[in-house]
Order: sequence, then C-alpha cells, then structure tokens
Amino acid sequence: MQLDEKLVEALHDLVKINNDRIEGYRKAIASTEDADLKALFLRMADESRMYIEQLNEVLLQAGSDAENGTSIYGRIYRAWIDVKATFTGHDRHSILAACEYGEDAAQRTYEDILRSAISMPYSVRELIANQKGALRSSHDTVKTYRNLEKAVH
Repeated sequence: MQLDEKLVEALHDLVKINNDRIEGYRKAIASTEDADLKALFLRMADESRMYIEQLNEVLLQAGSDAENGTSIYGRIYRAWIDVKATFTGHDRHSILAACEYGEDAAQRTYEDILRSAISMPYSVRELIANQKGALRSSHDTVKTYRNLEKAVH
C-alpha cells in the first residue's frame, strides 16, 4: 500500500501521542496507591499499545519504518506533571486532572489529522476515527472519575 508522505508523517505522530499516553499513565500508576486508578491507567496504557501495533502495521505495509518514539510535547508535559506533583501532591483529583489534560492532547492530535486535507485510504481513515472514538470514551471515563473526586472533596 502506497501512502502519501504527509499521511506517513501523521501516522508517526499518532504513534508518538500513544507512546506519550503510555508514559503518562506509567507515571500516573507510580503516583497513586489506589488500586482502582492503577487498574484504570493500566487498561488505558494497554489500549494505546494496541493502537500503536495497528498504526505501525499500516506504516510497515506502506514500506515505512515502525515508530517507537515519543513527542517533544509529551516529554515537556511529563516534566510539567513532575513539577506540578511536587507542589500539589499525588492526590486522586490532581492525578486525574493531569490524565484528562493528556487525553485532551490525544483528542486534538487525532482530530487535527482527521480534519486535515491529507489524502488517506478509507481503511486508514476508519482506523484513525475508530481509535479516536475509543480514546474519547477513555477521556470521558477519566473526566467522570475526576468530577466524582471533585464532588467528594
């Protein structure tokens, strides 16, 4: 399958945002003692691992190299989380708010690619749209947890 160069670049960006997501949830797991949050964050990291496999499969079929890096924005974001945690602690609300922020970034990346003028086969557009939809559901789950935590305190 031959893919437009801009689409290959966009697919690499999607892999990177999912790698950022995995790293973000790894930090979130390490920042909490709450079993329910650890399980939620592990599930979301696993979700991104599956998406990375799917995206890298498309890249390999197109003759491109698989992507395994993270974005500069993800590294900056994780550093910001570390600084924020120093000042706000590792309470549930703060961790969930940080995760929601990361989920917002993933949504923006997927949305930007779907709205772009990049030419892509229907199967690739469908894959990206399906991943975005599932990520939206994860975002909403994190937001619900955060809102419940806020209401309790």
